Amino acid sequence: MTIFMFTLISFIAVCLLLIGCVSTYNRFQDYIIRINESEANIDATLRKRFDLLNKSIGVIKSNCKIKGDVLGVIKKLRSSKLTNFELDRQLYDAINEFETYKEEHEELKTCNSFIKIDVALHESEAEIEAFRKYYNDIITDYNKLARSFPTNIIAKIFGYKFRTYYDGKNTEDTITNDFKL
Repeated sequence: MTIFMFTLISFIAVCLLLIGCVSTYNRFQDYIIRINESEANIDATLRKRFDLLNKSIGVIKSNCKIKGDVLGVIKKLRSSKLTNFELDRQLYDAINEFETYKEEHEELKTCNSFIKIDVALHESEAEIEAFRKYYNDIITDYNKLARSFPTNIIAKIFGYKFRTYYDGKNTEDTITNDFKL
């Protein structure tokens, strides 16, 4: 009877351990799917912003009679391969240049196509902010799972690494232990 009880308890313990491992693995998979979805949303919004700024080059040139380079950042980005983080920073610089043209050239404020681009850029800023927040919230939860015991064991087994926030900050601990006993 004791061998049977020991075998039964061992079997139950192994089953519970397997259920815990599978459950944790599935939680990681859920976070990874959500991270990928949010990256795709960010990517689509960044492409939309790029296209709007690209369209604005012709509008600015035709309405302001400018003969030089307009939104030079956008022309450089056409052939660049950048991460979403880098692209977002470059587009931010281009939007600042766009805003400078808007302030310096009164004729743009009456141009319907320029106004539509301006409104769409502001709408896309709200979208990208929402997507950034959602992405960073998911990353926070994912990193907590990857760092906490016992789920960190599953993370190490399957090679799940810490992820950075959308602003590029690293989530690794930088806390030093300065106190002494």
